[in-house]
Amino acid sequence: MSSHTFELIGIGNPIMDLLAHVPESFLTAHVAGEKGGMVLVDHADIEQLVARLGTDYAVTSGGSAANAVLGATKLGLRTTFLGKIGGDITAQDYRTNFTAAGGDGSRFKHTALPNGRCLSLVTPDGQRTMRTCLGAAMTLSPDEITAADFAGAKHAHIEGYLLFNPALAEKVARTARAAGCTISLELSSFEVVNVARDWILGQLQQGVHVVFANEDEVRALFQKDASYDAYARQLAGYGGIACVKIGKDGAWVAQGSDLHRIDPAKVARVTDTTGAGDAWAGGFLYGYLRGLSLAGAGALGSALGAECVQHLGPAIPDHQWPRLRALAQSLK
Repeated sequence: MSSHTFELIGIGNPIMDLLAHVPESFLTAHVAGEKGGMVLVDHADIEQLVARLGTDYAVTSGGSAANAVLGATKLGLRTTFLGKIGGDITAQDYRTNFTAAGGDGSRFKHTALPNGRCLSLVTPDGQRTMRTCLGAAMTLSPDEITAADFAGAKHAHIEGYLLFNPALAEKVARTARAAGCTISLELSSFEVVNVARDWILGQLQQGVHVVFANEDEVRALFQKDASYDAYARQLAGYGGIACVKIGKDGAWVAQGSDLHRIDPAKVARVTDTTGAGDAWAGGFLYGYLRGLSLAGAGALGSALGAECVQHLGPAIPDHQWPRLRALAQSLK
């Protein structure tokens, strides 16, 4: 057992997810920008979209790093979270949900502003298009990040959406390293990579222990077309573990000269891809931090990602966790 108080600290935007199934025509009529991406919007924009949906949506805790950390928590890791929540009922519900799952809620920062929200619009093909109002989360300042936030933590998992605030991302990464944490980075979105590519490459050169990217993100990072195994090898060339997730086709995981094809876990029906990549990362981080092989950690990631896509939103139902915990214990 680790001597650390927390095996994992997530750093990101604590966002409440609003989830709705919509026809393709809803996107065409009401949503500008590319299908499948994430665009930041203001409070008025998200209110207008929610009003168009009426009451036909579900609510669940979200945020890229928080989703991953909650998955790892439910598998059995000791976790905490660094991010800013608001002063409204949405924020209260968010913190309650995190702690009820077994996470430590003492490192949330607070403000009186409304909590952040993300509207995830799911089309019939299971693809999700996200519009995010960061709210309280956006007010987290580099000056608020201190060594105390990382005290007792073994590993820090940083979500890519922080990179929209480069000074904050830089302070988080620097402070986590100074505290002795190993680091993982989830690239989160091709839009993130497009605006923060130089920063990401600089971090990789400094040393990142695990990097998570999907097809679009790794292509945007290297700005060329290549096979996914080649992307994984190139990403691992910086010295860490590279996880290149390719959706229903599984993933490639590379470290040094080791390269593993991670088979997908088959599902009968995809309901919603929201949070699937985060679930994959949560499973992999559990495996990584508990000493599983790359193949074992990847298989666990694949199992969580596959379970996630069968439900609306990023949350895996409680009754599925005993089976997933048993799987985690059986892998090597």
